[in-house]
Parts: sequence; C-alpha cells; structure tokens
Amino acid sequence: MLVLTRKSNQSIMIGDDIEVSVLSIMGEKVRIGIQAPRDVPVFRREVYLEIQQERGLSGEDGDARGDVDRALQRLSDSA
Repeated sequence: MLVLTRKSNQSIMIGDDIEVSVLSIMGEKVRIGIQAPRDVPVFRREVYLEIQQERGLSGEDGDARGDVDRALQRLSDSA
C-alpha cells in the first residue's frame, strides 16, 4: 500500500486520467473528490463489496449500473 500525505486542496494522480483531491478536513473526517473517466467505476468499499456479493450469488457479470442500484437498495433496506 502506498501511503501519501496531502493537505486540503491538494491532490494525487492515478495514471493519466484519475485525480483524487482532498476537498476538506473536518476533525476525523476527510472529504475527497474523485475525477475519473465515466467508464471507470468508482464506489465506496461497502458498495463495491455488495456488488461483488450480488455477482457471486447470481453467477453472472451483470451491468455496473444495475449492480449499483441493487446494492444501494439492499444497503438502504438494512439501514
């Protein structure tokens, strides 16, 4: 794992197309912004894991948007 230190309003680049910016720091919370091409899926880890679990249960690849919608629905149902 690469560990970097950034301050508010600073960013890092992942390859040529993905920029991760620190938008603000409020106590223990950090707001980040991610600028990536539309064809690169970006998810919170818990949503990503839900999508992977759904794909495993269904036995199919599925489309990313449908996977996200189903995962978000399950998360809101459990909240």
